Amino acid sequence: MGTLTAPWRQGAQHAWASLAEGWRDLRRRAGGALTRFRHSDAAGREDDAGWGLVATDLRVEDERIVVRMELPGMNREDLQIDINGDRLSVSGEKHLEQESGDGSYRLVQCAYGSFQRDLILPHAVDAQRTQARYRNGVLRIEMPRADRERGRRIPVRAAG
Repeated sequence: MGTLTAPWRQGAQHAWASLAEGWRDLRRRAGGALTRFRHSDAAGREDDAGWGLVATDLRVEDERIVVRMELPGMNREDLQIDINGDRLSVSGEKHLEQESGDGSYRLVQCAYGSFQRDLILPHAVDAQRTQARYRNGVLRIEMPRADRERGRRIPVRAAG
């Protein structure tokens, strides 16, 4: 009997290790993308609408930094982008489209309301020449890297 349970036990341990690794990977990759959404009622009171994912890629190139954010279901007019020092802030509001008809939601996984996502930039950027485009639910921000004087060698001269 012990020889029959050993392969099963080994398979279960392997499955558990694989599942645990998958959760760790998901938590690592999505942890930074978790964003709190808030909404205001008619009286202006703000409450938590919940958490949502704002998946983001940040790529550093020689001449620029490119940020790509997935923000489906939004209009470009609902987005605001600010650069303050080494911080890029993207904020906006995702509106719930009210569908007509009878019925009630049984599953709600989409986040709605206002949000703000802040990223620390790895290099100084030229905010004046930054450009942003929003197309098909993807916000792309291109920030030229700021010119900084490169180090230079200072010659030592003889006194005299």
